[in-house]
Amino acid sequence: MRLGINTYTYMWSIGFEGARPENPMTAVGLLEQARRLGVKVVQVGPNLPLDKLTGPELDTFCDRAREWEIELELGTRGLEFDHLAAQGALCKRIGATLLRTIPEIGGRMPSTPEITASLRAILPVLEREGVRLGMENGKIPAADLAQALEETASPLCGIVLDTVNSLAVPEGWKQVAETLAPYTMCLHLKEFIVKRVWHMMGFICEGRAAGQGQLDIPWLLEACRKSRYDYNVIIELWPPEQKTLAETIALEEAWAVESVKFLRRHIPD
Repeated sequence: MRLGINTYTYMWSIGFEGARPENPMTAVGLLEQARRLGVKVVQVGPNLPLDKLTGPELDTFCDRAREWEIELELGTRGLEFDHLAAQGALCKRIGATLLRTIPEIGGRMPSTPEITASLRAILPVLEREGVRLGMENGKIPAADLAQALEETASPLCGIVLDTVNSLAVPEGWKQVAETLAPYTMCLHLKEFIVKRVWHMMGFICEGRAAGQGQLDIPWLLEACRKSRYDYNVIIELWPPEQKTLAETIALEEAWAVESVKFLRRHIPD
């Protein structure tokens, strides 16, 4: 188990539609952040796609990762065969052994049989490229993901366990962790807090730095001991928007530093 960051640690710094910083963080910039924070794993997701880089840019990215001894993981979305095959080849090129994906087909949530069929179809590619495929939980019930993995019955397919995403189903994070822990190839540790709005009719769910919210991190890490994999823990952040984008980015950076400092109590590498 090693501690790391990804492109969702720095969503605001990288930018997205409606929030574009003047100087967005680059892929090499993300590696530099990992180096400053003292973590040795970087997972690059579809909000900063490596397949959009030029050949020389990708070479520079890989060279820096090797020079700084940073382990790489790749993130994408979708279960379409051609897309996953291309991403698997990219994993091999950059030296990543884990490919994280959101289980969707054509932008929609697939049925359990569709997930199983997609996983079985891609297995030969995973074997050829030396890559494991981890599906991230979110809009699909945890039990359905577990069923698809049991039916696929391959150690090359598993779960990227996110601590908050399944609130959208809705499912409690402890229930999800208990169901998916045995299949966990990677843990997206996202701290959060749920609080009532002032008029008491409804709730707000927003992020916090690790150790400053409602996530029981010792319990979570103990539950994930059931995993059959040597998984990495990736910090993800949900900083609420501040008055300006610059202030939001500053909060994001502060939370990244605080999160690493807190999690080093549990994950010394």
